[in-house]
Amino acid sequence: MRQPSVPARSICRRLAVVAAVLALASVPLGASAAQAPRQSSGSGWNDWSCAPSAAHPRPVVLVHGTFGNSVDNWLGLAPYLVKRGYCVFSLDYGQLPGRPFFHGLGPIEKSAEQLDEYVDKVLAATGAREVDLVGHSQGGMMPRQYLKFHGGADKVDKLVGIAPPNHGATLSGLTRLADQFPPIGDIADEIAPSLLQQKEGSAFLKKLNEGGDTVPGVSYTVITTRYDEVVTPYKSQFLDGPDVKNVLLQDLCPLNISEHVAIGLADRMAFHETANALDPEHATPTGCLS
Repeated sequence: MRQPSVPARSICRRLAVVAAVLALASVPLGASAAQAPRQSSGSGWNDWSCAPSAAHPRPVVLVHGTFGNSVDNWLGLAPYLVKRGYCVFSLDYGQLPGRPFFHGLGPIEKSAEQLDEYVDKVLAATGAREVDLVGHSQGGMMPRQYLKFHGGADKVDKLVGIAPPNHGATLSGLTRLADQFPPIGDIADEIAPSLLQQKEGSAFLKKLNEGGDTVPGVSYTVITTRYDEVVTPYKSQFLDGPDVKNVLLQDLCPLNISEHVAIGLADRMAFHETANALDPEHATPTGCLS
């Protein structure tokens, strides 16, 4: 089948973003972080009574991206994993005063501490020994801070990053990401700490990647799209090290046109590859119709 032309791909990518934004619209913009667990548990996740099964003994913790939150980032992937028998949880992190809905903005070191506390809460509630982490954008990179500097490697078996800025993004790319969320115009007046930390060449990323991208004992999967307009070039998302799998969706289906937002919110191929990464012994091929 002939691949779509460049203008057609551009139009399709815009449509994908629209679809993702429509998914976001299914939760009221006034929803607060305190409401998130009640809303999401109605769809089967953040169920603190969930008991991990023998088939899926590790709970999955979902880590949203910059400007995301524990509900809207996961309206697609969380029910997808719950349907497959996982205990699924999601947290809010990186909150700043006066911004009750858009998170992932505070210092990444502090966000990693919040993730540490949340993982301990999940382990205590479920009785599991380890969790698996799945994150979109900053949520796929920030856990590496937790694994490397906060003892997370002893509590995590797998990290799946969807479009993560592992080696940084251009500031203009981060600005384009902000443009996808018009209600946060105040970001233009006061740059959030995490934005500058995610900038290519930042002191934070130099320290994070010093000595290697990975830590022993954790399996890593990175899922990317060629059409990512925020973390560019897309290959900068890839990790290097033992027990790493880097996946480019267009290698699996050249017709996939997801960009940075849609790959985390609405892309069924990315969801399927996430499930494969969480349970590689029962992985099935991912294709255009996944």
